[in-house]
Amino acid sequence: MAHVVSALIWAGMGAMAVAAAVRLRQRLRDGRSPEGPEVDDDAVRRILETGRLTSSEEPPLDLEEIEEAEERFWSEPWDEPDS
Repeated sequence: MAHVVSALIWAGMGAMAVAAAVRLRQRLRDGRSPEGPEVDDDAVRRILETGRLTSSEEPPLDLEEIEEAEERFWSEPWDEPDS
């Protein structure tokens, strides 16, 4: 009887691990946004009318600019603590 209970516990833990992995993968996949703005029929009409595409979406992050700001931050001198 103890072996059956132990097997059921391990099977349950395995099922929970698989469910967690699937959920994590789905969450990571949903977190990615497509490159550039989404273009639908209204956007195509605006492009044809104005000749340009405007979007309310935030522009993508400039990773090089962020890295440079981080380098500047860490290269600043720090005051030593008073003892």
